[in-house]
Amino acid sequence: MTHTTPAPVIYLSFPGTAREALTFYADIFGGELMLHTYEEFSRTDGPGQAIAHGMLLGPVSLAGSDAATGQKTVRMEGAMLSLLGTADADVLREWFDKLAVDGNVVDPQLKSHGEPATGRSLIVTACIGSLGMSIERPGKLVS
Repeated sequence: MTHTTPAPVIYLSFPGTAREALTFYADIFGGELMLHTYEEFSRTDGPGQAIAHGMLLGPVSLAGSDAATGQKTVRMEGAMLSLLGTADADVLREWFDKLAVDGNVVDPQLKSHGEPATGRSLIVTACIGSLGMSIERPGKLVS
């Protein structure tokens, strides 16, 4: 199957949690998840069952792998990824609700007519937080 993805697609190096993280996002966003192990790629710089390359292709695309021995893992501050425009308001709310489980929802604001506020969306900070990065996971939509 041929896939086209919007560019750029974020690629993250996980601290041994790539399978869990990418599966989590596939469960939330849907799409096709492909996972390939170090063993499949004949790599010897990490455990054989670690993920050498994983990619989620769908309404939200995301890629990553388990960091090789000595490779740095993802750390992020001051960054947001926006999901606005990737789905209608009902789907965005559903995604937010799933991402917010075990998160710290600061202020889940919506405009009075039920549509998400336009502009920057902190919904994705919930997404980033659940990747295992050490950040708070706010849910406020800011106009």
